[in-house]
Amino acid sequence: MTSGNTFETHPGGDGSGGIGARLGDALHRAVSETVSRSGAVAAAVYLLDADRTRLAVSMIAGSPPSIFSLLPGADLNSPYEPARALASDTAVGDLGTRRDAGHAQPQLSYPYFAIATPVATGHRRFGALMALRPDTHGPYSAADRAALEKTGRELAAALTALADRGESVVAPCTPTIIRARPASVRTAGWGLPGVPGSDGTSMMYPLRRLADLLNQATTMQEVMAAARSCVMTPLRARAIVLAVAQDGRFWVVGHSGNSSELARGLHGSTANASSLAADALQAGPQFRPAELPGPGDGSGTGSPLAQDLAEAHLPLIGNRHVLDLPLLRGSDVLGVCCLFFDGPRGFPAEERALMTMMAGLLGAAVQRVELSAQQQQVAEHLQRQLLPAVLPLSPRLTATARYRPAETTSRVGGDWYDVIRAPGDRVVLVVGDVEGHSLNSTALMGQARTALASYAAEGHPPAVVIDRTGGLLAKLGADLLVTCCVVSLNTSDGTAEVALAGHPQPLVRQPDGRLSALHAPANLPLGVAADQAFQSREHTLEPGSVLMLYSDGLHDYAPADPVLWAQTLFDSASPETGEDLEQLADHVVAEVIGTTAAAASRQRRDDAVLLLARFEPAVGKEAPRTAALHVQRRDLQGVRTARAFVTEQLRAWDLATLADTLQLLVSELVTNALVHAGSDVDVRLRAFADHVRLEVRDSESDPPMPSPLALAEEDNAEAEHGRGLLIVEALAGGWNTFPNGRGKTVSLEMTVPDHPLAGVPVPQE
Repeated sequence: MTSGNTFETHPGGDGSGGIGARLGDALHRAVSETVSRSGAVAAAVYLLDADRTRLAVSMIAGSPPSIFSLLPGADLNSPYEPARALASDTAVGDLGTRRDAGHAQPQLSYPYFAIATPVATGHRRFGALMALRPDTHGPYSAADRAALEKTGRELAAALTALADRGESVVAPCTPTIIRARPASVRTAGWGLPGVPGSDGTSMMYPLRRLADLLNQATTMQEVMAAARSCVMTPLRARAIVLAVAQDGRFWVVGHSGNSSELARGLHGSTANASSLAADALQAGPQFRPAELPGPGDGSGTGSPLAQDLAEAHLPLIGNRHVLDLPLLRGSDVLGVCCLFFDGPRGFPAEERALMTMMAGLLGAAVQRVELSAQQQQVAEHLQRQLLPAVLPLSPRLTATARYRPAETTSRVGGDWYDVIRAPGDRVVLVVGDVEGHSLNSTALMGQARTALASYAAEGHPPAVVIDRTGGLLAKLGADLLVTCCVVSLNTSDGTAEVALAGHPQPLVRQPDGRLSALHAPANLPLGVAADQAFQSREHTLEPGSVLMLYSDGLHDYAPADPVLWAQTLFDSASPETGEDLEQLADHVVAEVIGTTAAAASRQRRDDAVLLLARFEPAVGKEAPRTAALHVQRRDLQGVRTARAFVTEQLRAWDLATLADTLQLLVSELVTNALVHAGSDVDVRLRAFADHVRLEVRDSESDPPMPSPLALAEEDNAEAEHGRGLLIVEALAGGWNTFPNGRGKTVSLEMTVPDHPLAGVPVPQE
């Protein structure tokens, strides 16, 4: 067959990396004949490179998507068909005679039968000629093999003649692609009927669009949005589910469409069971066309829904490019992409090739996003470990804190908070921020927090604490700026001394609801050489006042006037929040950087810390009574000790009528914490005039029980289960759970019946 094309390209070997006209004409003739004679959907010539150490594809004839399933090249010792053909000097591939059955054949992930023949003559070795045909056509026959070998010999003769003329016969930098397609091959549902090649070209549009969207995706939600618009919709699927395989089980990471029941059936299922998903994980793509059940046919098809649901399960490839799929190892497959369709549906070879390419792109995106999420979790865990495990108890000071990492970076930051018991009746509140987001920031944060806590615990005034901390950091060679706010509160008379180091001023809400700033000299951040000593300022707080300390990660979203901003936040709290600091802290975080509509439109550029503390009023001549117990994680007597602790404290406070109920509640909560969190447990009691508050803290951040408001079942996969919270809900007047620095706290309140001080108005915690 004579080609009518003349290639107006640069001669090979001139340094341009192009292909010469005569060489191009010879290659074109070979691939065109291969497509027309063998019924192939794609044919390619692989030539040796200039170093003669590797084969590179030089010309391809066919149509999308088959032409994009060909590898760009292969090493000479590769199991790829062209390399094997050149090495063995004989045709290899999917042959009806299986003459090459002794060779190690790669597992083809695309739905094609491949055959390759060497392009060599005498002592001249140029490369190999390869052909692909849909697997629905069956293996190549002896006649197909003979025809391909004949074309390969003719091409070798033509290339020998070119080489004898002194022309360079080496692989170009980029292959030339020729459109050629047998008229008998068409994929219904794609392109315009009657227009050759329209279907294959149309297939490539969603693939290209998917690649663009996945390159920009940074979250699993964005990956699923791309999969929905570029995979599920063009393929007319009813649902798509992405699942990764870990520890022998499938775990759903995303799903879309009518997929809830499908996702539940796959989530947590065994990855080595007899199923299409497990087969796809181990052996490559698996497709099940729909089979409509006959009358009275109760046989199952493996589908979690109706029997007329067609399914496609494809491997998600993580650490390789989609074009490397034919040479995959099992360890390269990280999960499966599951597509589900309504009604009878077949899967033509070209469409299966497209779906395999899409799954390859999705796999790389899932792996990247999962890795980024893991890195962010590690960074967040590292920073949380440097925050205080619990905040110390003080009879006349109730405190709570919230920490939220930045969303725009997976690196650790340097924000922290602390509450420190000082000599006498003083309590020191600290919020600080180290410049930048790096391990250096976190390390310096740990040094700064330790120094501040040590100097404060020794009883030094806030200005001296800051000054000495700055001097210590300078001696340690700190090269980052540190800002902080230190408030020392005397709980006996309400005197509050404030010292700043380049940090936002603390705010205070008066008992009547008015909010103001506790002004103090700004001073310079730690790390900046200063000629003057740090200065502080004293204020007097009324009982019932609420202090608010925060880092600038929270203040970034505030208007110019922080007092007006905070006043609006406090006033917008619902009446149910009341004076409960935990609910108030949750409300502030939700409004600023949490789940409200306004907050959802922003991404946190910096870590954010919030510390709230209320100066409790005395009840008559005494403050609210407090007591605490620490239970070690492996203490076999821990639950019994907690029960005895509660009983003794309640009797000492003349509240023995609550002992039996609170004994049972603390027993269940401590058991839950020891079993599910596997950490040390802190138990706290606080008695007010009309109620008693019990808190149980552990270091596990998972929710204490499944949430009925979860959007998907997998959201509750890590929730703690057990009867403890059911008993709490039945017996306690009210209970809640909230995060602390390293884990969570479950709290509950019991009303004091007939207490001598009942009815005396005190702030409700």
